[in-house]
Amino acid sequence: MWIGACTSSIGTWMQQMAQAWLVYDLSKNSFYLGLDAFLAQVPIILFSLVGGVFADRSNRRNLLLISQYIQMTTAFILTALVFFNVVQIWHILCLSFIVGMAQSFGGPAYMALIPTLVGPEDLSNAIALNSIQFNLARVIGPTLGGLALTGLGASWCFGVNGVSFIAVIISLYTIHIRYIPAKSTERILDSMRSGISFIRKKPGMDALIVLAFCMTLLGVPLLTFLPVFARDVLRGGPATFTKLLAFSGAGSVCGALTVAYMGKMKRQGRTALMMLTLLGGLITAFSLSKSVPLSCALIFCSGASLMSVFATISSLVQAITGDEMRGRVMSVYNVAFRGGMPIGSLVLGRVIPVFSAPVTLAMTGSLLVLLALYLLLLDRRVAGL
Repeated sequence: MWIGACTSSIGTWMQQMAQAWLVYDLSKNSFYLGLDAFLAQVPIILFSLVGGVFADRSNRRNLLLISQYIQMTTAFILTALVFFNVVQIWHILCLSFIVGMAQSFGGPAYMALIPTLVGPEDLSNAIALNSIQFNLARVIGPTLGGLALTGLGASWCFGVNGVSFIAVIISLYTIHIRYIPAKSTERILDSMRSGISFIRKKPGMDALIVLAFCMTLLGVPLLTFLPVFARDVLRGGPATFTKLLAFSGAGSVCGALTVAYMGKMKRQGRTALMMLTLLGGLITAFSLSKSVPLSCALIFCSGASLMSVFATISSLVQAITGDEMRGRVMSVYNVAFRGGMPIGSLVLGRVIPVFSAPVTLAMTGSLLVLLALYLLLLDRRVAGL
């Protein structure tokens, strides 16, 4: 499963890198970068809760297979549009929305499936290793994508992504599923209420969900608007953009490796909040940098901090959730975690042309520091976990 997911993630990052550059090149407007990210993520807000219910009442492997087939088809459609030179902004936006729809059902199924492949004692390590494959792909994917984009054209990036889905599809047919949810006749709305009720009753769970939303709302837009920094702030081109993505991904791999090495830590909540404080400071420093080497060093460190926080918070949520509720709980977590991205991207896409990218990202970094300090010193529900 790890090998299949890593292969597919490499293809996905190749496409995301080329797609971001293509959108900005076609539109010359940072708003469309934010809109594309928004449309890719907003279906997760709208439909993930339903996807979580299905993940708790059907075979999670089958849900994942349907999701992969849909995403593979959209990649090949975009390949054809670019190859025949007929692609327009609205084509890209529509395909991004369709991919988001597929992920709104596949995401909860995947997050619920991974813990059932290992024992409870290996859960933290498994989640961290899953983060490693995703972020290892962030290093390899943009590097290969940059070479393909400059040497062969964007259509190759999209085509390779389509082919990469075959690896994860094969892995899904190969793995042995130890837990298959029992079928249920309960109404979908009632199942959703049960999941939300479980979250409200578990001490600290609601605070973790809110924290996941705020982290992605304020932290992830840095990656969305990297083309703006590469082109307008650092005065570079696709090579500079690729370098920034690669350093960010390398830092994330190091952060996830550190979490995997440390295993199940004591006071995970406090550790996550301390790393969140560091992350906010690094984002602020990156936004003010005008040197490519310094920017690469800062985004490497921010990637490590970001992934350390994400892996630790995700481990906490998974550890206090049982298999029978895992799909619904992780769908709510997925809505919060992924929901902050489109909202942040859309809002900042409007704010950046007014205040500039450096000023806007400096503000988001400062807000992250304030959030972490508030949860460390005042509201200690997360810090006590």
